[in-house]
Amino acid sequence: MLSEINYLLFNSVLAVSFVASAVYLVFFFSQKEKLRTVARMILLVSGILQTLYILSRYLIAGYTPITSQHEAVTFFAWSVTWAYLSFHWRYSVRNFGTFVSVLAFIMLLIAASASREFEPLAPALQSLWLPVHAGVSVMAYGFLALAFCGGIMYLLQERELKSKKFGFFFTRLPSLDALDQLNSHCLTAGFTLLTLGIITGSIWARQAWGTYWHWDPKETWSLITWFLYAIQLHQRVTVGWRGKKAALMSIVAFCSVLFTLWGVTFLLGGVHSYAQ
Repeated sequence: MLSEINYLLFNSVLAVSFVASAVYLVFFFSQKEKLRTVARMILLVSGILQTLYILSRYLIAGYTPITSQHEAVTFFAWSVTWAYLSFHWRYSVRNFGTFVSVLAFIMLLIAASASREFEPLAPALQSLWLPVHAGVSVMAYGFLALAFCGGIMYLLQERELKSKKFGFFFTRLPSLDALDQLNSHCLTAGFTLLTLGIITGSIWARQAWGTYWHWDPKETWSLITWFLYAIQLHQRVTVGWRGKKAALMSIVAFCSVLFTLWGVTFLLGGVHSYAQ
């Protein structure tokens, strides 16, 4: 019974997320305010359904469902959705939801292409550190994904301003200053969580393998990703590195996030790999 509910829940998540991104896109082109409110409510429903789906997998499997390709990407989409919803309660950035909802839907499509089968949990993963380390790390990716979306929006708006044509994107995107502030807030939140994820992972590694760090490919790329964001924060604080440079760095660093999540798994393997 739970398995059937679980299957239906994911299909519902996929359908509702598609509708949310579609309505956001219609709003982006039409700029009818009522559509934005509708789109945001649909995205909220999607976030709730994603939460219920993750909980249902937990009840079936008996452990935090974040150990397979399907589960990790679904959790990533969940973190992007709720990072945006939590962000929106404090800040209002014009048409930000359009970019975020499309990104979340793409992630769910990727999750849908992976196997949804439940696999036995490896002995090393049978630890209370699993939800702490993996959960915090993927939530960090959620906020860093927002910074990525903000970086894309910044480059689009800056291109419009440089061309002095003030066309399609100029009237639909926020000011460059607002987008730079968005980048700063999301980067700070994401970097803090990413740091906690690396620290908890090191403690867990010490308990599981007797060493805090043994240069597994995913550990190495996590550290590279951390340094990319650390450099961006350092440059922002010390030399006022803002604007286009910060936007480009957010995009480049997020590519490192994606490689850490997928590229390492399928190309380099290691003890953190779930490719098999």
